[in-house]
Amino acid sequence: MLKWSALIGLLAAGGCVGTAAEKPQGRDLPPVMGAGKCYTDSLQNLIGQHATSDLAADAMKRSGARELRWRQPGTAATMDYRSGRLNIFLDEKNNVVRFSCG
Repeated sequence: MLKWSALIGLLAAGGCVGTAAEKPQGRDLPPVMGAGKCYTDSLQNLIGQHATSDLAADAMKRSGARELRWRQPGTAATMDYRSGRLNIFLDEKNNVVRFSCG
């Protein structure tokens, strides 16, 4: 009886262990685009354009950002500052109104 209990316990614990080759569950992570420090100087000509994944990729590449956060009207956002994060602020029609880093 004790042997069976130990065997069942080991088998159950083994099911909880993952491997390093496993992909994370859910959506794929976006590729790292920039060098890590964010600059918005070269993004001004994107203001007024509709928010798309192509616009996001272009903005990240130009800004050097490693992370992206869309900011829509009326949505909450954390106040933590990340120097490598690009914030894209949108209007009600999902058009870009401004950019910031942090």
